[in-house]
Amino acid sequence: MTTDNKDRPGAAASPFLDFEKPIVELERKIAELEQLASVQKISVDEEVKKLSEKADKLRKDIYSKLTAWQHVQLARHPLRPYTTDYIGEMSDDFMELHGDRAFADDPSIVGGLMSLDDKRIVIIGHQKGRNTKENLLRNFGMPHPEGYRKARRLMKLAEKFDLPIVTMIDTPGAYPGIGAEERGQAEAIARNLREMSGLTVPILSVVIGEGGSGGALALGVGDRILMLEYAIYAVISPEGCAAILWKNQEKNKDAAEALKLTSRNLLELGVIDRVIDEPVGGAHRDPKTMAAELKRVIYEELDYLQHFEPAKLVEKRRAKYMNMGFFAEDSA
Repeated sequence: MTTDNKDRPGAAASPFLDFEKPIVELERKIAELEQLASVQKISVDEEVKKLSEKADKLRKDIYSKLTAWQHVQLARHPLRPYTTDYIGEMSDDFMELHGDRAFADDPSIVGGLMSLDDKRIVIIGHQKGRNTKENLLRNFGMPHPEGYRKARRLMKLAEKFDLPIVTMIDTPGAYPGIGAEERGQAEAIARNLREMSGLTVPILSVVIGEGGSGGALALGVGDRILMLEYAIYAVISPEGCAAILWKNQEKNKDAAEALKLTSRNLLELGVIDRVIDEPVGGAHRDPKTMAAELKRVIYEELDYLQHFEPAKLVEKRRAKYMNMGFFAEDSA
C-alpha cells in the first residue's frame, strides 16, 4: 500500500483559510476555556457549550455563502485528502501497479487493484505531495505522458478482466514541460479520451480536489461524473484565465466566478451527474467521515452501472459527451 500520505502533518500547514478567521477565534476561546478548567479544576461546560454552538452556527453560515474563489482555496487546501488517503481508508488490500511499459513510471498518477467490500475494482488517480520532497516526487500532481499511458494500460487491464474502473481527479493540469511535450503529452491525453469512450466496463470518475484542463479530462471520460462539494473542475485555472483575458492575475477571483467551476455550477450545467457533500469545513476537517461517504457513494454508483450491458454502457457514455454544450436559443 502506498503510505506517503498516511500521516497527515497538521503542523506544517494551517488548517484554516482567511475567510475562516472568525471561526478560528471562537475555537481558540473554547480551547483556552478547556485548558483553564483543566488547570484550575473548575467546570466550564456551559460556557463551552454556548461557544461551540455559536462556532457551529457561524461555520454553517460561512460555508453556505462561499464564493467561487473560496471553493478554489478549499480544493487546493494542503491538508485535503488525496487519492492515496482515500484508498487507504476505503480498502486494506490495494495493490499498486507501476509503469507504462514504454518509458517510465510516473508517480503523479497512482493506480492498481483493490477491493471495495465485495467488489473488485481498478482505481486510478492523480497524486500530489504533502511536503517539498513528496511534491518533487509527484511533480505537484501534474502528470507526464507516461502517467497517462500508465493509466490507459491499467484501464485496458480492467477491461480484460471485466473489472469496473474508478478514477480520482486532482490535478492543476498536465505537466507542460519541454520533455513532456517531446514525449507526446497531447497524444497521450487524446488517446486516453478515445480509449475511455469505448471501454466496455463501467467507468466512474470522481473529482476530489482540483480538476484542471485536459490533465483532468484524461481520467474523466466516465459513465458517471461525480464531484466532492468543494472540488473544482475547469478548462483552465483562474490565474491562467485572468492572465489571458485581462493580462492581470489579480483578476483571478473574477475569473473563478466566470469559469463556473464549482460543483453546484457544473451540476446545473449538466457537466457532472452528482455532488457528494463534504463535512462542514471541508474534507480535510474530517477525512475519515469523508472517505466513508465517498466509499458508500462509489459502491452505490457502481451497483447502478453494473446493470448495463457493455454495448449499452458505451452507447450511453458516448451520447453523454456528444450532447454536452447543446442549448436552445430563443429566437424572439
